[in-house]
Amino acid sequence: MNIWIQATDEERATASERLASIVRAHVDDLVKKFYASFLAHDDGAAFLDHSVVTNRLSHSLRNWLLELVSVDPLGDLTKFDQRQVKVGEVHARLKIPNHLVMEGITLLKTEISLKVADLDLDSTETAKTIILLGELMDYALRLMTEAYLTDTDRRTRTDEAFRLLSLGQDIHLERETQRAALMEWSQSVLFSLFGNGSQNIAKLANSAFGLWVRHRGAVIFQGAPQLDSIKTIIQLIDTDVLEQFASDPNAAVANLEVQIGEIRYHLNDLFDAASNIENGRDPLTRTLNRRFLPSVIAREISFAKQTSTPLSVLMVDIDHFKSINDTHGHAVGDAVLSHVADILLTTVRPTDFVFRYGGEEFLIVLVEADTDQTIAIAERIRTRVAQKAANIPDRQPVRATVSVGVAAFEGHPDYQYLINAADEALYLAKKAGRNRVETGRSEQRGLSSS
Repeated sequence: MNIWIQATDEERATASERLASIVRAHVDDLVKKFYASFLAHDDGAAFLDHSVVTNRLSHSLRNWLLELVSVDPLGDLTKFDQRQVKVGEVHARLKIPNHLVMEGITLLKTEISLKVADLDLDSTETAKTIILLGELMDYALRLMTEAYLTDTDRRTRTDEAFRLLSLGQDIHLERETQRAALMEWSQSVLFSLFGNGSQNIAKLANSAFGLWVRHRGAVIFQGAPQLDSIKTIIQLIDTDVLEQFASDPNAAVANLEVQIGEIRYHLNDLFDAASNIENGRDPLTRTLNRRFLPSVIAREISFAKQTSTPLSVLMVDIDHFKSINDTHGHAVGDAVLSHVADILLTTVRPTDFVFRYGGEEFLIVLVEADTDQTIAIAERIRTRVAQKAANIPDRQPVRATVSVGVAAFEGHPDYQYLINAADEALYLAKKAGRNRVETGRSEQRGLSSS
């Protein structure tokens, strides 16, 4: 709070007393407005409810505000600091979004500042009082945020360690155990209906497999989209398919088989990804896992800046991939993905990096490749994919095309800027008819098409 080193004790004391007087007079209203703003957000309402706010948190915020405007910014802040750190740790433990806390602090700052302005002081006194308020609140918020981030990072590392420990168990045994649990439930449903005629069918969500998905599976595969897909199918089975048995059992059996097959498909995907976690490659395409992209591209940007060498990114998207999946099924879609990935891996240079960026999107980092080289590689990829069909066992070959967005590094230090430029170029390629290579710069758009 260096600004107050220039102020006299009397000026500081006067400003502090003004703030204390305002907060004491309006503290309950300030607390109410803070939590009204907090609970208005879906993010906030997901963590807190009105009863918790009324019974516990309002009292804590009230005390925090009163202490804040009572502290001497140039005095001994040891105990004050410790309390801010504790608040930050509590927020981290409860996983309260820090951005909502910051928004609430800004609201409090504004409300109190408006009340300072209403005092009819001269401009200098008004400014000094509002500056003191800002210094105090920003100081407390810095301590809370630092503690929040430190504690969140520690908990994240602990969660990751536990996840890796879980993966370290026999992953193949885990896979077979869950396959068996799913099959056991499926067979128990059929036996209940056709064996003893019972209509009392246990829901999949309450079975051993359902419990595994919600708990252990959620730890091992945290954030995996396949797990979300499995949860959605479980809900569909429990709410729609099981009810169908009462009206049309034959159709229900067929429907159940389809949905169980979908769960097995996603389950295999999950465990394949887990078994490949050590080498960091996507199990289907053998391309690099996206989680390594920030480290790789940040390093390459740093190198390009230091050495003044070129760097480019390609965003490659398989055209109409959803139609391939819908027409031929997931297995064929996977074969096409693998086929395109093989072309990418064999077309780029050994020094380049190929990542699976999304479902049917790939991101390629081309190191020390100038504009002509980059466009040539992109065009070679597009041509090879268009010319070579994917071979599918026991089926006709399936042809696919790709759209490619090209972006060259132009000095911006944020790697996301470069990725966004490639993504925008990809959008241009799609908009122009697909099976094209496009760049983000207007003078090079419309480079190629079939």
